Amino acid sequence: MEKLSLDALVRTHLEQAATASSGRSATTVYGGHEHTLRQTLLALTAGTSLAEHDSPGEATLLVLRGRVRLTSGDTDREGRTGDLLAIPDARHGLEALEDAAVLLTVAKKN
Repeated sequence: MEKLSLDALVRTHLEQAATASSGRSATTVYGGHEHTLRQTLLALTAGTSLAEHDSPGEATLLVLRGRVRLTSGDTDREGRTGDLLAIPDARHGLEALEDAAVLLTVAKKN
Protein backbone atom coordinates (compact mmCIF):
# COMPACT_ATOMS: atom_id res chain seq x y z
CA MET A 1 0.00 0.00 0.00
CA GLU A 2 1.38 3.40 -0.98
CA LYS A 3 0.79 6.81 0.54
CA LEU A 4 1.72 10.18 -0.91
CA SER A 5 1.06 13.80 -0.08
CA LEU A 6 -0.92 15.58 -2.77
CA ASP A 7 -0.23 18.88 -0.97
CA ALA A 8 3.53 18.33 -1.32
CA LEU A 9 3.14 17.35 -4.98
CA VAL A 10 1.03 20.44 -5.64
CA ARG A 11 3.71 22.70 -4.13
CA THR A 12 6.50 21.03 -6.10
CA HIS A 13 4.69 21.05 -9.43
CA LEU A 14 3.41 24.62 -9.10
CA GLU A 15 7.03 25.67 -8.52
CA GLN A 16 8.12 23.67 -11.58
CA ALA A 17 5.29 25.10 -13.69
CA ALA A 18 6.33 28.64 -12.70
CA THR A 19 9.78 28.10 -14.22
CA ALA A 20 8.72 26.01 -17.24
CA SER A 21 8.36 27.74 -20.61
CA SER A 22 5.03 25.90 -21.08
CA GLY A 23 3.70 27.09 -17.70
CA ARG A 24 2.83 23.47 -16.89
CA SER A 25 4.10 20.54 -14.88
CA ALA A 26 2.59 17.07 -14.47
CA THR A 27 3.18 13.68 -12.94
CA THR A 28 1.28 10.39 -12.88
CA VAL A 29 0.38 9.63 -9.28
CA TYR A 30 -1.37 6.31 -9.91
CA GLY A 31 -1.68 3.90 -12.78
CA GLY A 32 -0.11 4.25 -16.17
CA HIS A 33 -0.43 2.83 -19.65
CA GLU A 34 -0.81 -0.73 -18.36
CA HIS A 35 -3.76 0.20 -16.08
CA THR A 36 -7.37 1.10 -16.82
CA LEU A 37 -7.37 3.77 -14.10
CA ARG A 38 -4.86 6.62 -14.23
CA GLN A 39 -4.52 9.66 -11.96
CA THR A 40 -2.36 12.57 -13.03
CA LEU A 41 -1.54 15.74 -11.14
CA LEU A 42 -1.38 18.76 -13.46
CA ALA A 43 -0.09 22.16 -12.34
CA LEU A 44 -0.69 25.21 -14.53
CA THR A 45 0.23 28.84 -14.11
CA ALA A 46 -2.45 31.51 -14.53
CA GLY A 47 -3.38 31.95 -18.20
CA THR A 48 -1.94 28.58 -19.25
CA SER A 49 -4.24 26.24 -21.11
CA LEU A 50 -4.44 22.74 -22.48
CA ALA A 51 -5.70 22.96 -26.06
CA GLU A 52 -8.90 21.19 -27.00
CA HIS A 53 -8.38 17.43 -27.16
CA ASP A 54 -10.38 14.19 -27.27
CA SER A 55 -11.53 12.46 -24.12
CA PRO A 56 -9.54 9.30 -23.37
CA GLY A 57 -12.43 7.73 -21.42
CA GLU A 58 -14.53 8.44 -18.36
CA ALA A 59 -12.77 11.21 -16.47
CA THR A 60 -13.06 13.68 -13.61
CA LEU A 61 -11.04 16.68 -12.59
CA LEU A 62 -10.57 17.48 -8.88
CA VAL A 63 -9.37 21.04 -8.34
CA LEU A 64 -6.71 20.80 -5.62
CA ARG A 65 -5.72 24.47 -5.70
CA GLY A 66 -6.69 27.59 -7.63
CA ARG A 67 -9.32 28.13 -10.28
CA VAL A 68 -9.77 26.57 -13.74
CA ARG A 69 -12.23 26.64 -16.63
CA LEU A 70 -13.19 23.40 -18.41
CA THR A 71 -14.62 23.99 -21.88
CA SER A 72 -16.38 21.69 -24.34
CA GLY A 73 -18.08 23.10 -27.41
CA ASP A 74 -20.26 26.03 -26.31
CA THR A 75 -20.28 24.91 -22.67
CA ASP A 76 -17.83 25.85 -19.94
CA ARG A 77 -17.63 25.13 -16.23
CA GLU A 78 -15.48 26.90 -13.69
CA GLY A 79 -13.90 24.92 -10.88
CA ARG A 80 -12.34 26.18 -7.66
CA THR A 81 -10.37 24.49 -4.90
CA GLY A 82 -12.34 21.46 -3.74
CA ASP A 83 -14.62 21.23 -6.81
CA LEU A 84 -15.00 17.98 -8.76
CA LEU A 85 -15.79 18.42 -12.46
CA ALA A 86 -16.98 15.58 -14.69
CA ILE A 87 -15.16 15.76 -18.01
CA PRO A 88 -17.52 15.32 -20.96
CA ASP A 89 -17.03 12.43 -23.37
CA ALA A 90 -16.29 14.97 -26.11
CA ARG A 91 -13.49 17.30 -27.18
CA HIS A 92 -12.58 19.63 -24.34
CA GLY A 93 -9.93 22.04 -23.10
CA LEU A 94 -8.73 23.43 -19.79
CA GLU A 95 -7.57 26.92 -18.81
CA ALA A 96 -5.99 28.04 -15.53
CA LEU A 97 -7.73 31.25 -14.43
CA GLU A 98 -5.15 31.52 -11.64
CA ASP A 99 -2.22 29.32 -10.65
CA ALA A 100 -3.89 25.93 -10.26
CA ALA A 101 -3.32 22.25 -9.62
CA VAL A 102 -5.80 19.54 -10.55
CA LEU A 103 -6.01 15.79 -10.18
CA LEU A 104 -7.17 14.20 -13.43
CA THR A 105 -8.67 10.74 -12.98
CA VAL A 106 -9.30 8.70 -16.13
CA ALA A 107 -10.76 5.25 -16.67
CA LYS A 108 -9.49 4.54 -20.19
CA LYS A 109 -11.75 3.20 -22.88
CA ASN A 110 -11.04 -0.39 -23.86
